[in-house]
Amino acid sequence: MKILVVDDDKEIAQLLEIYIRNEGYEPVSAYSGKEALTRLRTESDIGLMILDIMMPGMSGIEVIKEVRKDSQIPIIILSAKTEDMDKIQGLISGADDYVTKPFNPLEVMARVKSLLRRTEEHVTNDTPDVLDIGPLTINKDSHEVKTITGTLIQLTALEFGILYLLASHPNRVFSADEIFERVWRQESIVSAKTVMVHVSHLRDKIEEATNGEKVIQTVWGVGYKIESH
Repeated sequence: MKILVVDDDKEIAQLLEIYIRNEGYEPVSAYSGKEALTRLRTESDIGLMILDIMMPGMSGIEVIKEVRKDSQIPIIILSAKTEDMDKIQGLISGADDYVTKPFNPLEVMARVKSLLRRTEEHVTNDTPDVLDIGPLTINKDSHEVKTITGTLIQLTALEFGILYLLASHPNRVFSADEIFERVWRQESIVSAKTVMVHVSHLRDKIEEATNGEKVIQTVWGVGYKIESH
């Protein structure tokens, strides 16, 4: 599998290439947003993208929006900005996770492996292959979500993970920390806003496809749930 590193700072890109190669993946680098989009079109087997937000010309946010028009490839954003709103903007645009510069390359690789596990592995076998929740049919083997009219809802791996977790435990309220630990498969670290953004994005996609159906409910001060029907 190839991992695409996009950063106008070649030293950072080369550093990440070393760690990616050491983990058994093949690094591919791009030094601008436009070059990244070209790489995605021309390179086969790119399974994940590590993307800098602040780049001249085409920003990382613009790259994400362009990629998300036709691809659900996992994306980890790198940002020198520390403000929460900048991270949230990246997640809203369609990124799956973020790491703030300066970063430890080992942390970046831990995030890479965690995200790839969520993308590649099937959900555990103690739940049905197909769940019907309200207006949705959720297929764990194909990782597809369709409406009752057959419309396919394009979800990222993390969005699917959140939806399947809630749908497979109807009426149970999950806190943001629980969702983060179960879906991201990492210990919860400042997870509430990250989960909130992903849930918000997931809701928008579901409501757009179902004419406004409110599938995921917020239990204020506690967490999120899907009620059985």
